[in-house]
Amino acid sequence: MRHFSSMFNGLARSFSMRRGKNSSNGDGREAAETMAKDAKKHDMILRSSGFVNVDGSNNLASVCSKRGRKGVNQDCAIVWEGFGGQADMLFCGIFDGHGPWGHFVAKKVRESMPSSLLCNWQETLAQTSLDPDLESDKKHQRFHIWKHSYLKTCAAVDHELEQYRKIDSFYSGTTALTIVRQGDIIYVANVGDSRAVLATNSDDGNLVPVQLTVDFKPNLPQESERIIQCKGRVFCMHDEPGVHRVWLPNEESPGLAMSRAFGDYCIKGYGLISVPEVTHRHITNKDQFVVLATDGVRMHSKVSMQLKMSNNTNNCR
Repeated sequence: MRHFSSMFNGLARSFSMRRGKNSSNGDGREAAETMAKDAKKHDMILRSSGFVNVDGSNNLASVCSKRGRKGVNQDCAIVWEGFGGQADMLFCGIFDGHGPWGHFVAKKVRESMPSSLLCNWQETLAQTSLDPDLESDKKHQRFHIWKHSYLKTCAAVDHELEQYRKIDSFYSGTTALTIVRQGDIIYVANVGDSRAVLATNSDDGNLVPVQLTVDFKPNLPQESERIIQCKGRVFCMHDEPGVHRVWLPNEESPGLAMSRAFGDYCIKGYGLISVPEVTHRHITNKDQFVVLATDGVRMHSKVSMQLKMSNNTNNCR
């Protein structure tokens, strides 16, 4: 971990030197991508079914991916232990592709998001002074740093995907649900209809589920209002009662079952967005584990991830 920490310090210095300048973050992005490659060499990144168990770390993360009845499994996942060279940080994400090129889109976003987020987070840190007197104010400010970083990252990733000519993402896209754990705080960013559920102990000792994310479906009031204002349409097919989809103004296409996604540029101007909902939660001794799952797990068995939470030992599984 010492090697990664020195790389992270170098990344931080590069942003500090450019603080206040109007230069691009290309150098920082390249440094973050280099860190990701080195982490992969040291088995600190997982991109398939299995688990991460780094020597000297109490963190554990497990991933299960299974092809369903629809053919190609378009979902994928990633776990990055020691995210950005920080011993107390972990990045996890699941991506649910759809459309003819959906599996390629999901993998492209999976590859782009961690390094882009790390770069934007460090750049935002370099531009922010964490000097509030109260600890509660510091936590509030840290959340806004992560939220700003996520908003900037998702916008950049979606723009890069549109410019990437090797993948046709005009009628294809992906959702993205990611978590960053930093110490005893988890930051959750959701684009789409995948779900994060926390298992925690109630006062009487029973294990109860707490949903951490909103399934962004087109029939949610705030989602349908935006889509209709942008001239898109929301309705169910006759043979799919209860399944609301997003449609173009004058075509029976594309019929997306979610209201937020990367890609799908055929309908991006009609209410579909890639803006994440970013939330955070303080982990306590009552919290046991978090499950990240695509909608396929609930319907067709596709990809899921389990994180075991512990406020004392920083365990993840």
